[in-house]
Amino acid sequence: MAKWVEIRKGADFQSIGEKFGISSLTARLIRNKDITEESEIRQYLYGGLSDLCSASVMKGIIPAVEILQKKIKEGASIRIIGDYDIDGVCSTYILLRGLTRAGAEVDTDIPDRKKDGYGINEDLVKRAYDAGVDTIVTCDNGIAAVKEIAYAKSLGMTVIITDHHELQEEIPPADVVVNPHQKDCPYPYKNLCGAGVAWKLVSALWEQLRVPEQELYEDLLLFAGFATVGDVMDLTGENRILVKEALKLLKTTTHPGISALIEVNEISRETISAFHIGFVLGPCINASGRLDTAKRALELLKTTDYEKALVNAAELKALNDERKSMTDDGVQQALDQIENSDMKRDRVLVIYLPDCHESLAGIIAGRIRERYYRPVFVLTRSQDGVKGSGRSIETYSMFEEMSKCKELYTKYGGHPMAAGVSMPEEHVEKFRKRLNELCTLTEKDLTEVVRIDIAMPFSYVSERLVEELSLLEPFGKGNSKPVFAAKGVQVLETRVLGKNQNVLRLKLKDESGTTMDGIYFSDQMNEVLKTMQQKPRLAFLYYPEINEFRGQRTLQLRILDYC
Repeated sequence: MAKWVEIRKGADFQSIGEKFGISSLTARLIRNKDITEESEIRQYLYGGLSDLCSASVMKGIIPAVEILQKKIKEGASIRIIGDYDIDGVCSTYILLRGLTRAGAEVDTDIPDRKKDGYGINEDLVKRAYDAGVDTIVTCDNGIAAVKEIAYAKSLGMTVIITDHHELQEEIPPADVVVNPHQKDCPYPYKNLCGAGVAWKLVSALWEQLRVPEQELYEDLLLFAGFATVGDVMDLTGENRILVKEALKLLKTTTHPGISALIEVNEISRETISAFHIGFVLGPCINASGRLDTAKRALELLKTTDYEKALVNAAELKALNDERKSMTDDGVQQALDQIENSDMKRDRVLVIYLPDCHESLAGIIAGRIRERYYRPVFVLTRSQDGVKGSGRSIETYSMFEEMSKCKELYTKYGGHPMAAGVSMPEEHVEKFRKRLNELCTLTEKDLTEVVRIDIAMPFSYVSERLVEELSLLEPFGKGNSKPVFAAKGVQVLETRVLGKNQNVLRLKLKDESGTTMDGIYFSDQMNEVLKTMQQKPRLAFLYYPEINEFRGQRTLQLRILDYC
């Protein structure tokens, strides 16, 4: 059971509200996010493209631009090597469009998840060399590829790394590294995704070539914002601006591939949000790299023929539907393994599903983490041993902790909240034991804390409040939706809906006597109904929203949790 804690941070909310033209309630919500300086509040509410830092400040960008200009002038062959997820595909597309517009002789390659594994490898380097490629530009990968980059350099190739992942002890011997995580990089915002870094490189290159700035925003910014959400980056600072601007573009874009993807998923342009990127559109891009080849997703972005784009988009949607079904099966196998073994006592869960498609490991790990609120690794059998992905919790820095037993791996990398790893099959049990032996998580650390922004009776909910809350969007990691709470709530009516019987319509009455409609989603509906029938009054966590149906707008509460 999660622990509910109300955030109580003081400030002169009335004064902040008056200064920025918002209610004191919204001012309090912003303070709860630890945004306190006037400049920070202004950027959070009204920040735009003019608030982005100049790309040239990022370490490596100026020398990278100089090399690229020289290679373009010489007519040298340049190859972009990306990665197979949404960030890798969008990064590749941004660099391809950016270098093509600059007059480069350029092509792309994306590793096959099963055959090649993550990022650049020696086969990809050899393939480029044999094709007469002079210069390799990586995106969303490369910072951990010490041997692979050394191999490329031994062949006389020029290598530019653009990446956003954490640096390991040894930096690859590339000609230039562009990564804001470099210790002496003065770029103030460190949390850009790979596509964000690629977009910065193109913006600096285009600035030198005097390409109109408008092209950068209209043609490429959409994909930097799209990847930021899809790669689950923090929606703070520059990321928040990129996503806000990308969502504006998404409503009106005529890009054939993105337009086709929106159409086949039957999404309304008017209401499109970060949610749709993260849970509908983005997974279709990811599905191609998971179950087939990410080159199919790249082809969707590259095509200029809308009819062809519709066919490609429909194929990606079908792949994603298949991926969902396979994921559900994998989650059930993982639950069975945990519940029927002593693994239930582990503080770090290491689940070995040898026959699971390796591309689904990260998704399954995320679902299991949600269920048990523990760090989770899901490992699968691969061509050369075992490969897997991890998803963590706030109190466990996954990359840091797994680095303590790196002698068990053939390859690894990641962030505090997520990681990837490869190892020999005989090391799986050692890996599980070592992580748990080294683990210092306490029961308190393993209890999820749900932070309540404001305890607020239903009588405060209005259309005006919902409209003002939209100022806080886009929501996502690092900028979650506000959480409101009401106690002493009576459940007056319940109605189960949906093809899978996982939607619950509610009529609720709180202590103030105000009645509101609510909606709750759950895969354990029998348990939910039983609890609600047994307790005469409950406490609810909620978020107010507008429900639009057949032209009618009504207020409703999106129920987040109850007890």
